[in-house]
Amino acid sequence: MASPDRILFLDTETTGFDPKLGHRLIEVAAVEARDRTLTGRHFHRYINPERDSDEGALKVHGLTREFLSDKPKFADIAPELVEFITGARLHIHNAAFDIGFLDAEFTRLGLPRVAELDVEVVDTVTLARSLYPGKKNSLDALCERLGVNNAERTLHGALLDARLLAEVFFAMTRGQASLDMSVTPASDEGGLVDPDRGAAGRVPLVRIEVDAASLERHLGYLAQLSAGKMGQSVWSA
Repeated sequence: MASPDRILFLDTETTGFDPKLGHRLIEVAAVEARDRTLTGRHFHRYINPERDSDEGALKVHGLTREFLSDKPKFADIAPELVEFITGARLHIHNAAFDIGFLDAEFTRLGLPRVAELDVEVVDTVTLARSLYPGKKNSLDALCERLGVNNAERTLHGALLDARLLAEVFFAMTRGQASLDMSVTPASDEGGLVDPDRGAAGRVPLVRIEVDAASLERHLGYLAQLSAGKMGQSVWSA
C-alpha cells in the first residue's frame, strides 16, 4: 500500500503530445520528499525514443534526437523506475498527460500500468484549480503567484520541473497535513498543531509583553489616526 509519508514529485518530457500517435518519453524525473522536505534522493533519466520530436515539443524541451541517441531505451530504465516509485504517493502536474505516456511505455513492454502499481497519484493541477479558481494554474503561473523562483526555467526539463513542483506544492499546502484544505485545528493548550509533525510539533502562541513607554507611544499613534479624516481607527474601538 502506498505510504503517505513518502512523496515523489514526478515530471516527464516527450517527443509530442499524444502517445496514441506513437510519441515517446524522452526524460523522466522524480524527486523524493518526506515531512515536507526534499530528501536529496531522486530518479532522473534521459531516454532514447528512437524517433524525432515534433517541432512544437522540441521548442518546449530542446532535447534533440542527436542528444538522445546514446541514451538508454525505456526498457533499460523501466525496472529501476518502477522500483523507485513503488510505495510512494506521486504528485504530478496534469497527471493524465504523464501517466498516459508512462502507461504507454509500460504496456509496450508488457509491464503493469501505473494504476496497477503500489502508488497513489495526486494531480496538483486539480488542487491548484480548487485553490485558485478561474486563474492560470500552469507551473510558471503558480511559481509567480507563490513566490517560487523559476528563473532557471528557460526550457522545460523534467528534473528542474519536478523540484519546482515540490516547492509549489509545499507553498500551496503550507500548514496542511494533506490535500484536505480545512483549517488547521487548535490544540487543547491554545497553540496551533503542525499536522505534519503531530502533537509533538505543537507551536505555542507567543505572548509579547509591552512596556509602559511603548504602550503610551502606541496609544498616542492611535489617537492621531482617530483625529484624521477617516474617524476613529478600528484599533481604537
